[in-house]
Amino acid sequence: MPLALLALAISAFGIGTTEFVMMGLLPNVADDLGTSVPTAGYLVSAYALGVVIGAPLLTSLGARIPRKRMLVLLMGVFTVGNLASALASDFGLLIAGRLLAGLPHGAFFGVGAVVAAKLVREGRQARAVATMFLGLTIANIVGVPAATLLGQHLGWRATFLVVAGIGLVAMASLARLIPPLPVEEHTGLRRELRALGNRQVLLGLLTTVFGFAGIFAVYSYLASMMTKVTGFSEGSVPVVLALFGIGMTLGALAAGPLTDRALRPTLYGSLAALTVVLAVFHFTAEVKWAAMLSVVLIGAVGFMTTTPLQMLVMNKAQQAPTLAAASNQSAFNLANAGGAWVGGLALAAGWGWTSPTLVGAVLAAIGLAIAVTAGVLDRGSHDTSRVVARGGAVDASTSDAGQPAAEHAA
Repeated sequence: MPLALLALAISAFGIGTTEFVMMGLLPNVADDLGTSVPTAGYLVSAYALGVVIGAPLLTSLGARIPRKRMLVLLMGVFTVGNLASALASDFGLLIAGRLLAGLPHGAFFGVGAVVAAKLVREGRQARAVATMFLGLTIANIVGVPAATLLGQHLGWRATFLVVAGIGLVAMASLARLIPPLPVEEHTGLRRELRALGNRQVLLGLLTTVFGFAGIFAVYSYLASMMTKVTGFSEGSVPVVLALFGIGMTLGALAAGPLTDRALRPTLYGSLAALTVVLAVFHFTAEVKWAAMLSVVLIGAVGFMTTTPLQMLVMNKAQQAPTLAAASNQSAFNLANAGGAWVGGLALAAGWGWTSPTLVGAVLAAIGLAIAVTAGVLDRGSHDTSRVVARGGAVDASTSDAGQPAAEHAA
């Protein structure tokens, strides 16, 4: 793997840290700015909204900008957003800072995934993309706990100053390590939008929304489950969350080579395993060792879906993959918000603290059904194209929007 992937991983580490650290700093921010914790929770939503808006917007605006320069510019916006958050004098300005920090998130991972795939030889693209995402998973093990601890002792502003510093390091790393990658001549907004309208791309994005919503239906309320059902103390919650981060990292490490070997089977297997683990967690949550094991497994099989989903939409939009890859990040954040909302509905209905696990299992099962349906339609479309091609009407290479032959063989 080329050293340039380290620059992408450092950037992902900074992005992951600022995305998730706010959850641990909400009480500190609420006390300092004179608001309630539920109101301070809008800071989490502001970042997610920035991701959803920024992914298609910034990717479209930067369609003609060379990849390396685009990555540096996106991390520049990220750094300014975190600096603005650290210097915010009131709640409204902090909301604006969080929104600004979230804007480049999806576009960065969209462009970064395309760049990572171009840095390696054929057959190792998924491993390269997974390496970039490792920065995001490691942030949940190291970055978020350390940044939360820093914020609790030195104030929440210190956290965002440090994250802004990570952004500067990431910009320098990208400028130094990423090789020049000019924009392809055929790249343009109109072509990107056409690629985004591909049926397989849309089904891939829908799989992301439902499949990943299953994870966040549980993760959003994991701390409460661990204290109210499993019996952990509040001081043990960071350890439990770190276990989830370890599971995410293990899943990312496994996803790369498995996706390179067989994309769709990896996606099917991870979504099926996620459905089962979430359902089983409903019964293991009352036993400490079993609950801890379940948390690791949810993180592992859940995050194992990210690389095949990202590669799937990139493969299906091969002639213009950047907007599709960025939109997949918007889909992940919609899953974040949607999963938390549906899990909250189950709790509000009085179904018990473990009810989000069953809700998550249903959402993951829906994601699996969509993925299998997409696979069946894809295979049928490919087979039809080959039959027509043999008749001389259509060239088989034009079928299926850039699907690699290795995936069909799998």
